[in-house]
Amino acid sequence: MIHDFETLVSRKNTGSGKWDEMTKEHPNLPENVAPLSIADMELKNPPEIVEGLKKYIDTHILGYTGPTEEYFDAVCGWMKRRNDWNIKKEEIVSTHGVVTVLAVSVLAYTDPGDGVITMPPVYYPFRMTIEHNNRKNVECPLINTNETYTIDFDLFEKLCAEEKNKMFIFCNPHNPVGRVWTEDEIAKLGAICAKHNVIVVSDEIHSDLIMPGHKHVAFANACKDALPKYLVCTAPSKTFNLATLQTSNIVIPDEELRTKFQSILQQHFTPSAGALGLEACRLGYTECEGWLAEVIDLIYKNYKNFCKFIDVNCPGVTYSDLQGTYLMWIDCTTFGLDDEALDKLLRKHDLFCDAGTLFSQGGTMHTRVNLAGPEKMLNAAMQRFKDAYDEAKNA
Repeated sequence: MIHDFETLVSRKNTGSGKWDEMTKEHPNLPENVAPLSIADMELKNPPEIVEGLKKYIDTHILGYTGPTEEYFDAVCGWMKRRNDWNIKKEEIVSTHGVVTVLAVSVLAYTDPGDGVITMPPVYYPFRMTIEHNNRKNVECPLINTNETYTIDFDLFEKLCAEEKNKMFIFCNPHNPVGRVWTEDEIAKLGAICAKHNVIVVSDEIHSDLIMPGHKHVAFANACKDALPKYLVCTAPSKTFNLATLQTSNIVIPDEELRTKFQSILQQHFTPSAGALGLEACRLGYTECEGWLAEVIDLIYKNYKNFCKFIDVNCPGVTYSDLQGTYLMWIDCTTFGLDDEALDKLLRKHDLFCDAGTLFSQGGTMHTRVNLAGPEKMLNAAMQRFKDAYDEAKNA
């Protein structure tokens, strides 16, 4: 391993919300404890990006700056190399982040009272963005068979056929259950949406974080035979731990859809991403594939270690197969507690995870664990998980 993935950098008093919440609740935690909740990494940024930004600051004026040709070339090149996905410069809209894009899409493509389809348990800003903008969150829950998640296509088509349901927010890879959807699954979804004129917003922010044995398929590549109107959300933020730079690359091939999207951005005075975010994106996509390969190896190792530890030490606890993302989805029903008591117990044992109930239907008695951190940090967290399990079982 070339890069340093073993140093845990304390983020106390740096503005990190999850660290502030943790230390406020437990101010005297050991140095090897970090929150396992919000999806950013407890890993140092790629040195290629750090050094590249230093050079950029030394040689540039930080005035108003928009996307450059080098940025567009980097994004197009990355998508081609990683996913065999051909996109054009004019299809890319740079924005402040994917959650912003969800809100803009809801405003651009639906009216108050319209339905937007989601597939829970799913990333909770989907629901929040829909409901905060006076639209209806229409849920098509995933089918959970012993922590193996599949799509309820019959229900999905029924919901798409309802006239008021105008948009579908698709999560691929799926957060929190870790599914990487197959080409056939995506094509079937696309065909249903095309048939019923449902616009697709495909959130592919985790598409660079694919575990061994799996392959990400870009939405457009899967839906060649029946392609609905769509946009795809990509970003370097999860890939290279750059969330604070608020940069995303949104691909909108359809000119009418793109014009509507940009109109909402203009109405709300939302400019493109800032200069440092655009440059960090360019650096990541042109210089950091080696770093990413090492990170994926670390995440997968942490996942396999956690699985083995649970199997040996926590009988009855189950988990979904991690195919993509760095988020482990664990079913804690065997603890014998309700959701509130489970979260309280985990926090008592210095495990600051995301409660499954955040993710709507299907999240009860689950917890989401962030695996993107040093191996020693995760190993210590495993032991604390066992301590919580033992306390629950012996109560």
